[in-house]
Amino acid sequence: MGNIGTTEILIIGLFIIIFFGARKIPELAQGLGKGIREFRKAAKEVQEEIDVDPKKIDDKSTAQKG
Repeated sequence: MGNIGTTEILIIGLFIIIFFGARKIPELAQGLGKGIREFRKAAKEVQEEIDVDPKKIDDKSTAQKG
């Protein structure tokens, strides 16, 4: 179930071309790329915050509970 084969990728690609049209594909890919970059940037920032000062985050979470 975890592996996607060549046939499935071709079917998905064909569906995208039919549904969105060939002219929209670059725009969709660009938007997807921007979304992935933003997600990675946010995840990196959160990880850096955790790495820099884990006690600070623990203090915030206990303050919200109480």
